[in-house]
Amino acid sequence: MGNNNPLKTSGAFEMLAAGAGVGRDMLAADRTGKLEFTHQFGLNNSTRALGPQIFFLGQAVRRLHDETDSARDFLRGFSHIRRDLKRMHKSFPVSRSGRFAHGLAAEAGQFTESISFDWRLWKQDVLGSKAHATMLQKIGLLTRSELRAILAALAAIAKDIEASKFRWRVELEDVHMNIEAELTRRVPAGAKLHTGRSRNDQVALDMRLWLRDETTALVTEVRSLQRALVRLGESNRDVVIPGYTHLQRAQPIYFAHHLLAYVEMLARDQQRLQESVARLNVCPLGSGALAGSTLPLQRELVAELLGFVDPRGRPQVTQNSMDAVSDRDFAVEFCSIASLIAVHLSRLAEDLVLWASSEFNFVQIADAYATGSSLMPQKKNPDVAELVRAKSARVIGNLVALLTLLKGLPMSYNRDLQEDKQPLFDTADTVRATVRISAAMLENTKVNRQACWVAASDPALLATDLADYLVCQGLPFRQAHRAVGTLVALAERLGKQLNRLTPAELQSVEKKLTADALSVFDLNKALARRKLIGAPGTGEVKKQLARWRKRLD
Repeated sequence: MGNNNPLKTSGAFEMLAAGAGVGRDMLAADRTGKLEFTHQFGLNNSTRALGPQIFFLGQAVRRLHDETDSARDFLRGFSHIRRDLKRMHKSFPVSRSGRFAHGLAAEAGQFTESISFDWRLWKQDVLGSKAHATMLQKIGLLTRSELRAILAALAAIAKDIEASKFRWRVELEDVHMNIEAELTRRVPAGAKLHTGRSRNDQVALDMRLWLRDETTALVTEVRSLQRALVRLGESNRDVVIPGYTHLQRAQPIYFAHHLLAYVEMLARDQQRLQESVARLNVCPLGSGALAGSTLPLQRELVAELLGFVDPRGRPQVTQNSMDAVSDRDFAVEFCSIASLIAVHLSRLAEDLVLWASSEFNFVQIADAYATGSSLMPQKKNPDVAELVRAKSARVIGNLVALLTLLKGLPMSYNRDLQEDKQPLFDTADTVRATVRISAAMLENTKVNRQACWVAASDPALLATDLADYLVCQGLPFRQAHRAVGTLVALAERLGKQLNRLTPAELQSVEKKLTADALSVFDLNKALARRKLIGAPGTGEVKKQLARWRKRLD
């Protein structure tokens, strides 16, 4: 696809460099829903951050984007990784100092590194380290000058990472050791920072901080999608379409009522996300590797500094050190909620795909959110909606992967947990991008009022109203149901629409069907009669649109 196409890349790809998982190109979207080419190594959804960072050279990414070079050319950008890994057996990462006589084998380094994906936690790692250092100074394990030096160096490291000037070193394994090693290189007091802290509770902290931010952002984006649905409903509040069961025409409804069904689904999703934060927002730092520390750490202070507080401002800390370092319930819960969001969006996308087809012709999706065929020049395909539908499989798969990862682990921390991040990161990236692009697509969708009206004018849609008429005439519902069913069969045999049967034909089935029974086939009156709360009645839909507009403002 050309560079002017708003959809510059779709899906994801996996590349392997010398047996090491290298990375993944993600579908990303800004708040307007416009899609841009972004690699997971980029910071702030911007390719500017790729720079000279590990695993991806900007030139290699541009080559891939232009789709002009072979995979062999692409892999040339990874030669320094191989050199770094070959040196591993001669070097000693901090995590191996003292205990081991030799460095890690190159192939073991390739297999165990996580910096290729956990680099994304750098902001949270720096933030957690600042809070931990502040606490260490408070209890007398750092001097004030040491604290100032550490905080300044951490701020400088963060600035370098933001500007793509920081060199990630694969031999240091992960984001934690990379930042700590650079901190210690710049400030000797950095060697004290890990006092009372393990990477086990450190990564648990970073993940909770990262997911808290992602959850907050997703809640906002879900609300934006709800607004898009409400706006589309309001601008077409008088449009009527058939409601379907079993994908067969059932009863008439307002188009807005159909859209509001998805607003309700998303409201439950939003509620689940907000409720999950209470369980997520608990600080695990101070749990150590699994058994806490003999040092007088002030866990509550760290919790307060990092915003792990309840609605009354009281610090929230984990109550069991073994559970704290091995718990990934918060990740599973997020992936579960995200899976349900993805399923809801998949259903919405399926409706749009059907409605945009020639057979329905209820809506027209803007050209900017559709594609053509490489062979058939007349085609306009709802590819964005189809990919929204497809993304649900990916998100559900991530949930299953995470559950499977956890199901057989003994207490407490195990290296298996390193594999929790990729499904979590991918789920957050995918569901957020899907929510944003769905909102943008809806904002650029028009309704074909005439086609909707023709479909909704089918009198068979009001067969149940005719049964209700007979109930009001004193006929038991089951008898009324059978009588109307018989009328439908009669109309089919006669080649007539239901509302075209004569009074004599009506009474040949049921004597209570007098001439005024045909009045039930007035569509506008039929919709006005639906006055129950939650029904697709004229007044009720207007009320629900107003309720949601006020609630989402």
